[in-house]
Amino acid sequence: MVKDVAALIGRIGIGIVFVAHGWQKFTEFGMAGVAGSFEKMGVPLPTISAWFAATVELGGGIALIAGVALPIVGLLLAVDMIGALVLVHLPNGLLGEGGSELVVALGAAALALGFNGGAYALDRVLFKNSKVLNPAAA
Repeated sequence: MVKDVAALIGRIGIGIVFVAHGWQKFTEFGMAGVAGSFEKMGVPLPTISAWFAATVELGGGIALIAGVALPIVGLLLAVDMIGALVLVHLPNGLLGEGGSELVVALGAAALALGFNGGAYALDRVLFKNSKVLNPAAA
């Protein structure tokens, strides 16, 4: 039970950070602004990449909090953070301005929580017979 509560708290905390980043891309910067920033940073296919990042962060953050499709969401969020790491943050080192510490922590947490999201997840209710989306069914 403690493990499941800890996983729930982790999902909520990491999910909130992803939701905030995705929401910011959509509402504060706008897709044109995000794509423009991505282009300046050398991100390939900046418009598609902007839509991918914003959608995965906002939708994935919500799904992470709710505990829906956790393995898929965990992988998508980790891929998003790997892209941010490799394409933007890695040259800046681990710490400091533009450092990679946040994307490393978020990506690792999303992946871990995606595959160990705890009993308090909608996956357990919605997919009770799926061995992929509900590890307890195995």
